[in-house]
Formats: sequence, structure tokens, C-alpha cells
Amino acid sequence: MFNVAIIGASGYTGGELLRMLLNHPEVEVTEITSRQYDGTPAHKIHPHIRDSGLVFKNTSPSDLDADVVFTATPHGASMKIVPEILETGAKVVDLSGDYRYRDTEVYEKWYGMEHTDSKNKGAFGLPELYRDEIKKAKLVANPGCFPTGAILSSYPLVKNDLVDRIIIDSKTGVSGAGVNPSATTHYPNIADNINPYKISSHRHMSEIQQELKGFEGVKVSFTPHLVPVIRGIQTTSHNFLNDENLDITPEEIRKLYEKEYGKEFFIKLMDEGEIPHLSSVRGSNFVHIGGFEIDETGRLVMLSAIDNLVKGASGQAIQNMNILLGIDETAGLTHFGLHP
Repeated sequence: MFNVAIIGASGYTGGELLRMLLNHPEVEVTEITSRQYDGTPAHKIHPHIRDSGLVFKNTSPSDLDADVVFTATPHGASMKIVPEILETGAKVVDLSGDYRYRDTEVYEKWYGMEHTDSKNKGAFGLPELYRDEIKKAKLVANPGCFPTGAILSSYPLVKNDLVDRIIIDSKTGVSGAGVNPSATTHYPNIADNINPYKISSHRHMSEIQQELKGFEGVKVSFTPHLVPVIRGIQTTSHNFLNDENLDITPEEIRKLYEKEYGKEFFIKLMDEGEIPHLSSVRGSNFVHIGGFEIDETGRLVMLSAIDNLVKGASGQAIQNMNILLGIDETAGLTHFGLHP
């Protein structure tokens, strides 16, 4: 058995890590940390986690004894403690945005703070794209929730140089805003409503651009919307075919996706006419991708659905942990979604 610890385990992502890790066949959660809840049993904060015997402790990162440490900490906090953890010999899966960028200047622009750890570089933790890099890494930067669904839905298109413009429209559940309530997530403000926010300036746009715009000549735009559901991200990706590929057919597009993702356990391609639904992936680490329709303007519509707390955060973090430890990548993650 491998020992794992979770720093900042009191939030939604911490609760999801616990829910899945406590059923993992090859790891044991040895420590969960929180300054705010030091000495508090886990079930007092996560009422669904009963009889685990785990208690939150305010343990110094350097005092953790674990093979893998999850840092479920705010942006800016991770870079202050990750170097200390790595010095213990543990590997790290970081769920913040601190190590996702190849260029720290991009991070500083979008997150509005200085990046203080230029020494440690993280592998971008999207296994379907970077599995080989993750295997060799000591630090994995878990992708953001929006980028996970958005990148996977369009990646085969940019890889094959089919599009020159991508417009991404994502609808997210309220849990994506985190455990602390705010005016934005107050029930009367979110119920019976759809709220676009940061319509041209969401920091996840830079992460999506890094992975899709890296292919020359592709312009990428992104707008998120908050919708009155708890979990899930539904993404509609409008991919505009370049002039050289306006005659491509949906059948040819599907074959490209089957070639790219056909062996990926967690990516399921929808049948013709079938739409990805949030309830189909709720609570699971699966990504459902569908659409494959082209209109008369050369706009190829692709759709994806993920659970923002699982494939968009904690489930993908465990998938990355499995790769780091050299065990079955699907271990602890094979459960299907909760439908209805």
C-alpha cells in the first residue's frame, strides 16, 4: 500500500479526494491537513465521510510522511509549500493553477501575482495527452475544470490542423465556485438563472489557449456561464474549419476522434445524434464527447460533459497519482456516473 496525504482537505475537492481514495485498492490516506479545522474529525466537515478515523491536523508540509501529497490549496499557496514537500521525497499532485503554465509570465499576467518557484516545473496533468511526461514527473499540475473538457473536445482538430478559430461556451455547476458561499452563489441569485461571468477574461482561457493555441494559427476564445446545478460542466465548442478542410465530413471527423481516444478508458464518444449529459458523468471520472456536426458555414460543433469535481479536479488528480505510482491508471475510478 502507498501512503497519501491531502493538504487543504476541507474543501469540495478535498472531500472528493477522500470519497474516492478511501475506496482505492492500493493506497491509504494517512493524513489530512487544515489549519482552520485542526483537531476536527473528517465527518464533521464532510458528513458523507463516516467512520474513516481521519482527523484534520495542522501539520507542516515537511513533516508529512507520504508517497504522494495532494495540494488542494488556493492559487499562490501551493508554490510556497510544494518545494518543501518535494524535499521530503514525496511526489506532488497540485490542484491549484500554480504549476500549469510553461511560461510563468503568463501565470503572473492572469493570476495577478508573482510566481516564486521557478525551480520546479510540473507536468501538465491531462493523462490523455501527456501520459509519458506524467510517468516521469515528481510534480503534476492538475488541469483546471473548464480546460479539461474544453481541451479534450477540440484537441484532435488542432492536432490535425483542421481549424483556425475555436469559440468555447461552457456551463458550470455552482460547486465550481468552491465551498465558501458568496453573493454570486446565493440561491436566489443562481436559481432559475444563467449567469455569464468574466466573459472575456476568465483565467482558464489562458490555460486552454496554452494547449490549443500552441498549434500555429489557431485563435481560441472562451466564455463561462454559471447555471443552477451543483455538479458538472457542459461545453459547446464551436470549431471553424480552415479553408483547406471545408469539405471534410462528420464521419471523417469521428474517425480522427476514434483514432485519438479509442483506447482511452475515461473518454467515451457518443453515438450519432446522442448528446453528452451532465447526469451521465456525475460523480465519475468519465468524459463524454459528442456532436460531430458541421453547418453550412464550416462550423464544426463538438460537445463535452464532465463532473467538475471529479474529472475536472479530484478524480483526474487520482488518475495522475496512479500514473505516478506505476499502478493501474483506472484504480479507484471505474465507477460510472449517477443517472438520473
